[in-house]
Amino acid sequence: MCGIAGFVGSFDRTILETMNQRQAHRGPDDAGIWYDNEQGIGLAHRRLSIIDLSLAGHQPMWDADQRAIICFNGEIYNYPELRSSLERDGYRFNSTTDTEVILNLYLRDGETCLSQLNGIFAFALWDKRQKKLLIARDGLGVKPFYYAVTKSGFVFASELKALVRVPDLNLELDAEALLQYVGYLYAPYPRTPLLSVRKLPPGHGAWVTPNGIEHSWQFYHLPYDQPLLDISVGEAEERLRFHLEQAVHRQMLADVPVGAFLSGGLDSSAVVAYARRHATKSQIDCFTIGFDEASATEGMTADLPYARRVAEHLGVRLHVVEVGADMASRFEEMIYYLDEPQADPAALNVLYISELARENGIKVLLSGAGGDDILSGYRRHLALRQERYWSWLPRPARRGLRTIAQYAPSDHVWGRRFSKAFLYADETSQQRLASYFLWLTPDWLRQLAGERLRGVAQTLDPLAPMLQILEALPPSTPPLHQMLALDANHFLTDHNLNYTDKMSMATGVEVRVPFLDPDLVAFATQLPPALKQHGTIGKWIFKRAMEPILPREVIYRPKSGFGVPLRRWIRNELREYVQDTLSPKSLHNRGLFNPKAVHKLLELDRAGKIDAAYPIFSLVCIEVWCRLFLDGQGDYRVVK
Repeated sequence: MCGIAGFVGSFDRTILETMNQRQAHRGPDDAGIWYDNEQGIGLAHRRLSIIDLSLAGHQPMWDADQRAIICFNGEIYNYPELRSSLERDGYRFNSTTDTEVILNLYLRDGETCLSQLNGIFAFALWDKRQKKLLIARDGLGVKPFYYAVTKSGFVFASELKALVRVPDLNLELDAEALLQYVGYLYAPYPRTPLLSVRKLPPGHGAWVTPNGIEHSWQFYHLPYDQPLLDISVGEAEERLRFHLEQAVHRQMLADVPVGAFLSGGLDSSAVVAYARRHATKSQIDCFTIGFDEASATEGMTADLPYARRVAEHLGVRLHVVEVGADMASRFEEMIYYLDEPQADPAALNVLYISELARENGIKVLLSGAGGDDILSGYRRHLALRQERYWSWLPRPARRGLRTIAQYAPSDHVWGRRFSKAFLYADETSQQRLASYFLWLTPDWLRQLAGERLRGVAQTLDPLAPMLQILEALPPSTPPLHQMLALDANHFLTDHNLNYTDKMSMATGVEVRVPFLDPDLVAFATQLPPALKQHGTIGKWIFKRAMEPILPREVIYRPKSGFGVPLRRWIRNELREYVQDTLSPKSLHNRGLFNPKAVHKLLELDRAGKIDAAYPIFSLVCIEVWCRLFLDGQGDYRVVK
């Protein structure tokens, strides 16, 4: 797990040094640069040593015969099997790294090597023979890859902050992306806050020239186009346990200690249970967050008692970091490390846990991320199921439901959920499904748009990225699987995985995600919806599968998000900070958002008439991001 950067074109070598320095936190163990002025190619690398801790793992890395060189970020979990195959075919190795396996696999199989990799990765590989650069990103986008095209050529990095000082980089804001950050709390790939910088989509490879991407292709697709399995409940339970245990076992491969997140929820608890079975030492270190009691006011249940129950049940060591409203003092630091104005302070939970893990000598953490996205664990999945009870209503009646939803009280969790369920009741089925991911209506986004965003806001369809995913699915795809495809493509990739990677790597800690193992994902996507949502029980088959392994009160505990009490903070502890950041003067000077509309949004939220805490926080994060990345040019120290 590392940081990569580089270019193809007419750049100076010092750019590599600058980019490496700006993402040094991703790789505190080693650094390397390779530059060929004649060919116009440069690669830079920061190393977090996980496999083969020796100098043989130094990057950028050549193959044994110096035909290709790579800078690689990630882990390949099936590299021992791939290496054995390559050795039988006569390929030589100078290290025991997975990095060198990728090099030789490419030399043997070309670009088709990408579909053989089971892991999390982003890399750039220069083929000296063809004088071409191959770039790639793993199937679900666990690892980040940002790129831009300037007058001097193509440039890329693991983090956007490494690109903002590249000469000739256009710092013009992407108006559509900024509106998406307010609407979704994230921008669906390939967009970023900057018009000139893009994210390589998950599961894509590309050949690159100084003029940009010459040819790209998708080597991995979420397999929702495959037929559903005709399977018994008992067989589904058994196979689900097998695939998860296999994934956890694969992902414990490391030459350093491996720990785990343990929230006391089903997903992280299941991962820890299997990690405990395959641990090479008697103890496994687990980490969790402890919140103050006020968190329960937002429909959140306290995780800590459940985490302690699981730790006792499994016999693992639990480390607890206690946090409260004072964590808000690190919001600006959070945005700096995120690279994007993501308005979810849950990212700080990952930061705190990763810091505690690193303090305890743990460089690798297993996470339960992705379980909800492949097995149906979010409340919106249950809400989608309820649509069959009212979607048959005539459109005028559904329009009435929408009107009622607009006035549902937002100061109670059930009022918020009612509003979310019926706010788009009179739209098409696909529009309704996509709308579950929006935090503000398109009308509100248009009202909030200031002078610099107004033109785009008038014609913007904020649902377009989601609808594009839905349109690519087979018409027979069940509604639940349509929503899960949206979860995996954007909510998981652009939101959860982005903040998990950036916050953990800020401390030099690698996070692995067993639920996103390709074999497990393929099995989960083919499970019939009735095995995932069973009545009012989400992840039903998974819960049944875990009954022999985990305490029943943990398996069937109330659903709790990995969040913080932001709604209370916005109205109380953070009220002055929000007021200052979104002052009329500040908004007017930036020109992105309408001061009158923002004031109206604040007043309605404080009065409990709408639920706008997260969109309000998004406006704050966008202003903070602009101060960091435009005013301070990506330097947190300048703004501080």
